[in-house]
Amino acid sequence: MRTPRPLSPAGPLARIGLTYVALVALGVLFSLPVVWMLSSSLHELAAVFAQPYRWRPVPLHWENYARAVTVLPVSRFLLNTVVITVPVMLATAGSSALVAYGFARFRFPGRDALFALCLATMMLPGQVTMIPLYLGFARLGWVDTYLPLIVPSLFGSPFYIFLLRQFFLTIPRDSEEAALLEGASRLRIWWSVVLPQARPALATVLVFTFLGTWNDFFGPLLYLNSPEKATLTLGLNLMKAQVLGSGVIEWNVLMAASLLVLLPNVLLFALAQRHIGRGLALGVGR
Repeated sequence: MRTPRPLSPAGPLARIGLTYVALVALGVLFSLPVVWMLSSSLHELAAVFAQPYRWRPVPLHWENYARAVTVLPVSRFLLNTVVITVPVMLATAGSSALVAYGFARFRFPGRDALFALCLATMMLPGQVTMIPLYLGFARLGWVDTYLPLIVPSLFGSPFYIFLLRQFFLTIPRDSEEAALLEGASRLRIWWSVVLPQARPALATVLVFTFLGTWNDFFGPLLYLNSPEKATLTLGLNLMKAQVLGSGVIEWNVLMAASLLVLLPNVLLFALAQRHIGRGLALGVGR
């Protein structure tokens, strides 16, 4: 009888090596636009669209970044963006977590149908509800205010409700039952027992909400009319539309401003990457 030959480690090692090579290649491919933005932001204007393109700017024009924050009132745009983003993050995470806890822990008639209906709303394109929402906010007199951008977040997000519900189902009920025996209310249990254990999922919701709100262009464009209420994304559009000096748009300055707007997204995602991976794995993967 023939003895089986030991498996050679060359096969698994080759697959791992190919996987890393593919990941590095994809990483380089997806980072090229950001590298081009960084390079263009340090070029003089004439070299931005020069052929062949020179990836290494010589000399480095760091003054483009100083000009990017002085051409328009960027500090005002930053404050406006923060005023919108922070309440939306907190309201979306809080309301979605509360609704998700109800779907995960309470049994009531029609619960599954209501949850399915909640998920079905994700299939509605934003263009379908855009005009009715605008007309409703206009009747309330909320146009040219931040309310249309903040108030809808108080009702949660279907995807985040689904994500948090799935995560809550993975949390053992022992600590909740112990708190119930001690006389704690369901709201107190949700706040003091469940939410601390759901930090990875909550971090995922907060980061994704930040990215969506910070980079939102269409919502502020639709509801905000006053230039002094503009967000950073609208400010970039104003900078693009503004004709400066000799009648040429300063694309190098625009690239510098775009990188400054992009920087908080990169930093936040890098800091919360571990929590995001765990939250998605335990939530969506259930």
